[in-house]
Amino acid sequence: MPLLGKAAMLLTFDVEQDAISEHDDWHTHEHLPERLSIPGFLRGTRWVAVRGAPRYAVLYEVDRLETLGSRNYLERLNNPSPWTSKMMTCYRAMSRGLCSVEKSCGLGMGNFALLVRFKPASDSSSSVVEWLVDAVMPRLPSRPGLGSIHLLQSALAPAMTSEQRIRGVDSGVDWALLATGYQPDALSHLEQAELSAVELERHGASNVVSALYQGAYSLSADEVDA
Repeated sequence: MPLLGKAAMLLTFDVEQDAISEHDDWHTHEHLPERLSIPGFLRGTRWVAVRGAPRYAVLYEVDRLETLGSRNYLERLNNPSPWTSKMMTCYRAMSRGLCSVEKSCGLGMGNFALLVRFKPASDSSSSVVEWLVDAVMPRLPSRPGLGSIHLLQSALAPAMTSEQRIRGVDSGVDWALLATGYQPDALSHLEQAELSAVELERHGASNVVSALYQGAYSLSADEVDA
């Protein structure tokens, strides 16, 4: 399994245009190190959209789902630093999913990523997931330009915290696919083929939204500990 844990937190959001530079400094030098110092947080990666929206996607890999409801994590969320409190006012359209890793295929993490979010249609709640897990995901990582693909499902309701009160109520994540690789054209092709909205809807998905991202920064807990 290329992801470092059995659960993950997926965030997508925009930031006010005038605050982008400061946001990236804060996120790199304060926020990621702070989050990766929480027990159970293993790696955090920030991505920036090269096509589609929102501008940012952030993936935190954690050891288990319970980490995302732990006392240590909630304590940080309810006691934001002055810089964090300032930056929270600049967030827009935050979606936040506390997810289980339902399936992961391939190895490593490419510098480019296709993020596809969707909901199963109410009358076919399992068909699209079964199709992805059995027929699609296992054969994608060996394709030229690709490396790994991960299926995440929202599995824990986030608690209301001080950070969320500052930025406003977050929207949720239902299901998400994160395909990574080293050639953006290969991911673009995937977005038009197996993971297109038309194909996903044909197999029982709804509310399909996708965007192509490039990796901007990544930090592991081992680096913070060192």
